[in-house]
Amino acid sequence: MNKPGPADIQRIALLIEAEAIQLKEFLALLEREEGLLVGGDTDGLLALTHDKTDRYRQLQRLHDDRALVLGRLGLPNNAQSVRSLLASLPRILARWEEILDLARQAQQRNDLNGKLITERMQHNQAALSVLLSAADHPQLYDASGQSRPTGSGRILGSA
Repeated sequence: MNKPGPADIQRIALLIEAEAIQLKEFLALLEREEGLLVGGDTDGLLALTHDKTDRYRQLQRLHDDRALVLGRLGLPNNAQSVRSLLASLPRILARWEEILDLARQAQQRNDLNGKLITERMQHNQAALSVLLSAADHPQLYDASGQSRPTGSGRILGSA
């Protein structure tokens, strides 16, 4: 391990602060996504997807930047390395612990949203199956709502 300088510590602290902010915003997007999934708002989901992807990319960049700094110091990119590096900075260390908690919450919410998406897809597939099977049967009513014979009898003039 290389001895971290003040610039390294400051860079890690800034990255941690930025990551905490981004994770809170990402978690808020996941919460919003859950509401849209429960409400069946597909238009809202489409709009949210762009924001969610952007926020994910920003989080990934912050993660990669942290990994670079830790790598230059000869440390693996894991929670323990960050804890040891920030041992003398309790406020930043507390922020790091907050990040770990937010990341767990985001993973749980994302898993829940994935289950909601799966349920919605299964419901849509079942509805589509019903519609497709109904398309194979003759209509019982015409466009004006009048009953129509189903044609189950013999065609006139046939033997």
